[in-house]
Amino acid sequence: MRFLVDECLSVKIAQILATAGHDALHVSQAGLQGHSDETVITYSRSEDRVLLTADTDFGELLSRSGESFPSVIILRRSSRIPEQQAAIVLTNLPDVEPDLVSGALIVFNDSVIRVRRLPIQNR
Repeated sequence: MRFLVDECLSVKIAQILATAGHDALHVSQAGLQGHSDETVITYSRSEDRVLLTADTDFGELLSRSGESFPSVIILRRSSRIPEQQAAIVLTNLPDVEPDLVSGALIVFNDSVIRVRRLPIQNR
């Protein structure tokens, strides 16, 4: 799977995902450090990369855009240790991969994984 790791997360996460066989890139490696969320999500969409972030603003951006891609994983877990964050993604990836391929916003909390298929329908 292809990932873009947001600047609010450690570059170590991208390295761990790459070691596990994924095409993972940190925003700093893509020259996007300090760019707007809109620029990051546009890049992620154009490169067909799942955006991995801890920033909940991306959920709102997806909702407003009406787009079906890119898929976004938001880490809302209490642990901020990059190795643990990467392990959570890798452990749960087989379960959520079909959703990511189809277009989804996925939130990993401490106790639950929430999946919303894209596009998000505003009620």
